[in-house]
Amino acid sequence: MAASDTERAQQQIDEIEALSSIYGDDWCVVDEDEKIYCIKISDCLDQPKWTLCLQVILPPGYPTAEPPIYQLNAPWLRGQDYTELANSLEEIYLQNLGESILYLWVEKIREVLVEKAQSSDPEPDIKKTTEEVDEDDGDDFLLDYQPTQEDQTKMLNYVTPESQEDEELPPIHHGNPITDRRSTFQAHLAPVVTTRQVKRVLEKLYENKKIASATHNIYAYRIYCEDKQTFLQDCEDDGETAAGGRLLHLMQILNVHNVLVVVSRWYGGILLGPDRFKHINNCARNVLVEYNYVPSTVCLVPPEWRHLHVSLWDFPLLDEARRKAIQPV
Repeated sequence: MAASDTERAQQQIDEIEALSSIYGDDWCVVDEDEKIYCIKISDCLDQPKWTLCLQVILPPGYPTAEPPIYQLNAPWLRGQDYTELANSLEEIYLQNLGESILYLWVEKIREVLVEKAQSSDPEPDIKKTTEEVDEDDGDDFLLDYQPTQEDQTKMLNYVTPESQEDEELPPIHHGNPITDRRSTFQAHLAPVVTTRQVKRVLEKLYENKKIASATHNIYAYRIYCEDKQTFLQDCEDDGETAAGGRLLHLMQILNVHNVLVVVSRWYGGILLGPDRFKHINNCARNVLVEYNYVPSTVCLVPPEWRHLHVSLWDFPLLDEARRKAIQPV
C-alpha cells in the first residue's frame, strides 16, 4: 500500500529530527517551509583538511516516491571527483528505494573524505568555482570591474597595524530575503571605514552557520579616503563568476561609500541563469535603501556623468540597461 502524503510528511519530520540530533551544529535548516537543509561534513581529523557541504531539498514524494534533490558544495569538488561521488549517492538511493537515505548519504561522503585525508592526495585548492556557467549571461551592459591604481586595495589578510586591532565591530544589518525557484538570496550590510573593519564583519558573518553554509557569499565595499580624496574599494565573487564586480559596479552607480554589502545565496537545485545577478543586485539595493545609503528613488546616472545636461531617454538602450541593474523585484 502506497504511503499517504501525511505518512511521508511524518517520515520527513522524523528523519530531520534524527539528523539534527546526530550532527548537532553541523546540521543547518536553510528554509523550513521549502524543506531545504544543509550539513557540513568533514574528515575525522582534529583539524579537518577535507570538508564538503551537502544541501538537500526534500520534495513532497520523498522518501517513498521521489529522491531528494541535492547539491554538493566544495571548492575542490569538480570533474571526476564530483562524478564519482554523485554516482555513489545515486547508487545508495537505488539500493534503498522507498527508505530514508540522508544518513547513508552523509556517512558515504564522510567515508570519501576520510579516504582522501589518509591518502597521498594533496590538500584541496580553496579557490571556489561558480555552480552556474552560462555561454551568454545576457547582461553585457555591466562591465566587469577592473581595479585601477587609484582604487586597488591590498588583500584583507595583510598585517594589520596594532592601532587598528581594537577597532569596534560595526553593527551588521540583514535585508529581507528573495526566493526564486528554491534559491534564496539575502543581503547583509555594515558601515565600514577601514579594511580591518571589513575583515571583522566578514569573520562575524561566517560565525553564523547558516551564512557560512551558503553556496556563495558575494561582497563588495567602498571606503572614501578623505585625505587622498579617493575610494578604497574591492569585491569578491566567492565562486559566482563576475558577481562581485557587478555588485561593486552597482555601488558605484548608486555613489555609496563607507559601507560593506554581502549577498548570500543558497542554491536551490535549479539554474537561474542571468536572473541570479538581478536578485543579487536587488538584494543589495534594497538593503542600501532600507538603511538610508541611497534614496528609494535614485538617479540612474553615474556621478561622473551628472554634469552632462542630457537625458537617458535620449539613449533608450542605455536607460534600459541601467534600470535592469537596480530594478526592484
